[in-house]
Amino acid sequence: MNYPLSAGKRSKCRHITQNPFLYVMAVPGLLFFLVFSYFPIYGIMIAFKDYDFAKGITGSDWVGFKNFDYFFTSDDFWTILRNTLLLNVLFIVFTTAAAVLIALMFNEIRNKYFKRISQSLIFLPYFMSWIVIGMIVQSLFGGEEPMINVWLQNIGMEPVNWMFESSLWPYILTVIRVWQGAGYLSIIFLAAITGISEDLYEAARIDGASKLQIVTRITLPLLVPTIMIMTLLAVGKIFNGDFAMIYAIIGDNSMLYPTTDVIDTFVFRSMRQLHDFGMSSAVGLFQSIMGLIFVIAANWVTRRVSKESALF
Repeated sequence: MNYPLSAGKRSKCRHITQNPFLYVMAVPGLLFFLVFSYFPIYGIMIAFKDYDFAKGITGSDWVGFKNFDYFFTSDDFWTILRNTLLLNVLFIVFTTAAAVLIALMFNEIRNKYFKRISQSLIFLPYFMSWIVIGMIVQSLFGGEEPMINVWLQNIGMEPVNWMFESSLWPYILTVIRVWQGAGYLSIIFLAAITGISEDLYEAARIDGASKLQIVTRITLPLLVPTIMIMTLLAVGKIFNGDFAMIYAIIGDNSMLYPTTDVIDTFVFRSMRQLHDFGMSSAVGLFQSIMGLIFVIAANWVTRRVSKESALF
């Protein structure tokens, strides 16, 4: 027996038939998340098994939480956890602040040719491979005569043994991350700024507001929801160290591990030595769960302050 469609279902079907290309454009994104985010959930079982290639995931023996022991009982656990959180907090705070500042400056540029050229130049580092960036950093700070030391000596300062001074590298990595990612993030904030009604700016100018007052009283407050959303998305990966960045720049330099060794690089080295897929899966599950907890907590705090700025 055929039942008639409800009004809501008919409306949805009509929307699909009237806008087929919009739904076709969504297919690649849906496939991406299905293949790389949802299908791999099946592999979570490896975290609780003594994984054997010959037996497969379902055939491997259950070991409970044994795979978590190696990471949580490691002597370097708290150092690695601190480094991961500290570096990510530095990256999020300074990259976001720099991106907002860049977006505000771009919004004030009226020469469209200079604006396009500037945007292209500041956006360029985002497309550079971390391997290339790592080679640039090594030429600046590594080797027998680092380029930075040559510059320091030219202005009368003492050279620094950069590859042995671990205390300096959180700041160096933060500067590199801001240089690489702030340009990309600024495009998102600039798009949000261009969506602000011009009538608000015109009313402020008529009232005699200065440029600084316009920025602080109109632009920044209306930009806060976008800033909060981007920050909440970044918080979801706060337990994931940027492996590509850290390993491309630091590599296996054990002298810098006290401040630069993160969860991902620790797991990678352990995998090379132990070939234990169960342990690496356990750490990945830990990172995902903690990231989810942090997102929910950060969203709850944001919702208490401003409901419009929360993700959900």
